[in-house]
Amino acid sequence: MAKYIIRYGAMRFIGVFSARAKDEYVRDDKVIIRTKRGLEVGEVLCEATDEAVAQLNDPAFGSIMRAMSAEDEKQMLHMLGDTQREVETVRRVIGEMNLPMQLVDVEHLFGGERVVVYYLAESRVDFRDLVKALASELQTRIEMRQIGVRDEAKLLADYGDCGKPVCCNTHLSEMPPVSMRMAKLQKATLDPTKISGRCGRLKCCLRYEYDTYEELQRDLPPIGSDIVTGSGRGRVLNHEILAGQLLVRMEDNRNIMIDASEVLTVLKRGNGSTGGSSRRGKRRDKKDAPDEGGNPNQSNPEATED
Repeated sequence: MAKYIIRYGAMRFIGVFSARAKDEYVRDDKVIIRTKRGLEVGEVLCEATDEAVAQLNDPAFGSIMRAMSAEDEKQMLHMLGDTQREVETVRRVIGEMNLPMQLVDVEHLFGGERVVVYYLAESRVDFRDLVKALASELQTRIEMRQIGVRDEAKLLADYGDCGKPVCCNTHLSEMPPVSMRMAKLQKATLDPTKISGRCGRLKCCLRYEYDTYEELQRDLPPIGSDIVTGSGRGRVLNHEILAGQLLVRMEDNRNIMIDASEVLTVLKRGNGSTGGSSRRGKRRDKKDAPDEGGNPNQSNPEATED
C-alpha cells in the first residue's frame, strides 16, 4: 500500500496518508482524504519515503479516499461560496455577545463535519454560549481555535516585500523562531519596517541562511582580535562573512580589507562579533527580540460543540 505526504487545511497541515490498493498519485494531484477532523481536500506533495517522512515533525496520519472528481470540485466551490455567509454570521454573533475576540477566518471542512473558527484574543475567552449559538445557526459542529498574529498572516496574507507569495502560506509547514541577532549577523537593515513581515514580526526568511552565517563566522577571528598578516599587525574591526574578508586597522591607522586566508597568527582573540556574541550584545538581543516562534504564535484548539 503506497503512502503519500499531503498538505491540507487552511493552516496547511502536513501528513502521511495511505492510498487504497493500486491507487497511484503524483505531485499536485488533488485528493479527498480522511483526517481526524473529517473529510478534507488535500494536495499531494510527494511519495512518503523514509527519507521524506524523517523530515516531518509530528506529522498527522490518515487515508486517501479517492482522487478529486469534477463533482467534488463543484461541491468545494459551492462550499467556498457559503464561507462569506458563515463569516458574517460568526462576526454578527460575536458582536451580539460583545466578546473580546477578533474573528480572523472560518474554515468549512469538505465533508461538512465541522466549521473551524480562527480568532485572535489577548486573553482566554469564555465562548461556550457562542459555540452553542453558532452550532444552532450553522447546523454543524463548531471548533474554536485561538491563533497568533503569525498564524493570521498564514491564513490571510498574499505577497511579501520580495514580490512572491508569503512563505508561511506556501512552503513553510512550521514557522521557525526568529530573533534580532539573526538580522544583525547578516547585516540586514535594522529598520523594523523593512525586516518585518506581513504579520508585523521579524521575517521568517531571516532564519534561512543564519546557520550558514554562523558556520562561516566561526572560521573568522572575532572582532577586536589582534592579528598578524603579511602586511603587519592589525586589529579586526568588522567581518564580511560571506566573502570571507576582514576589515582591519593596521598599526599605521590604515583601514584595509583583507582575505581571511591572509591572517598568519591571532595574537589575542577579541570577544565581539556582528552576531552580538558579547555579553552586552546578548542582553540587548534578548530585550530587543525574544523568540518569535514560541507558543503565543501557535494555533491552539480550545473547544468544540456538536
